[in-house]
Parts: sequence; C-alpha cells; structure tokens
Amino acid sequence: MGYPVSYYCPHCGAVVELERDGYLADKSVTPYPLEGWVYADPDEDFEDAEGIHFVCGESDAPDLTWTDVVSEADDVENPGLASPCGRDFYLSFVKYEHGREVESVPESDYVVIGGQGPSSPRGPDTGPRGPGRF
Repeated sequence: MGYPVSYYCPHCGAVVELERDGYLADKSVTPYPLEGWVYADPDEDFEDAEGIHFVCGESDAPDLTWTDVVSEADDVENPGLASPCGRDFYLSFVKYEHGREVESVPESDYVVIGGQGPSSPRGPDTGPRGPGRF
C-alpha cells in the first residue's frame, strides 16, 4: 500500500506529491546527486534504487503529481524563480553498508583553474642582482 509523500524543489519551491511505500526512509532532497547513490526516474521502479531523480514540473509517472503549491521554506534557493523551473533535483533514501548508515557526500564538480598558466609562481621582484644587472 502506498502513501502520498510531498517534496519541494530546492531551486524554486514547486511541490510534488509521490505515492510510494512507507518503508522507504528519506535521507535528503538536494539540488545535486549524492556521490555513490543510484537514482531512478519517478516512472521507473524506484523502490530498488537509492533515490529518485526529479526534473521540476516534468514526468508522466502515474504515482506522481505536481501540485500548484510553492513552498515558502527558508532553504529554497531562488523563491522568485518561475515555478516549476525544469531543473534537476534528487531525493535520496537512507542507505546502509555493513549495517551502518552511509554518510552523504555531494557529487564532486571538477574545475580547471587558470588553464595553461605558468608552472610556478613568479614571486616578488627581488631587486638588483649584482653589478651590471640593474
């Protein structure tokens, strides 16, 4: 037997209602996936997944309803954003390994800083280097 559970988009606050089994324990709803979690789409069999990947305002899943409600929670990233916003967000279930709850870590974003710059810092001007090198 399923139960209706509501979540809101962390980007714009759009509220979605999902009919699901009560034994699933929620860990978090985040604008990013958690590292090591496997996500299913709402129209897939998500009971065997470790979370659900939502696209705000989208999905034809039979057990999912986008309401006309917009959450006024303090942690909504951009409350003035058009709702639904069409951005990705993730519901993560509690996950256990070897009988212990797995700590969540946001998925890493790798950034290249500075491109092909010098191989070492240039440092300050050290002044004259001796006779004839002014």
